[in-house]
Amino acid sequence: QVQLVESGGGLVQAGDSLRLSCVASGFSISNLAMAWFRQAPGKEREFVAGIPWSGDSVYADSVKGRFTISRDNAKATVNLQMNSLKPEDTAVYYCAADVEYRTRITDFPLQYNYWGQGTQVTVSS
Repeated sequence: QVQLVESGGGLVQAGDSLRLSCVASGFSISNLAMAWFRQAPGKEREFVAGIPWSGDSVYADSVKGRFTISRDNAKATVNLQMNSLKPEDTAVYYCAADVEYRTRITDFPLQYNYWGQGTQVTVSS
């Protein structure tokens, strides 16, 4: 069965760091673009970062210089290193897979096919 499982969320203070992980099962991520989205209560889901099979990763302006996305195809894992966390980073973070073999990252959530159930990140001031 197709599955994406996120882990690594938690409650931290402003300025702290967290590392989120997403493990895929039931399909191969080697030729796919992968991304992280987040959604805060009462707000729409927004793009955070994306990584293609080869080439430059893409980041939302709000996280550039603080977050780093990476992948390990052998371990079927996508990670998100989050540094210098701010209260406005508080949200449920979701891992997503684009199975249409796109060569460039898209920030439209409807163009991603598989989604995890999310992991909560809460940043206090």
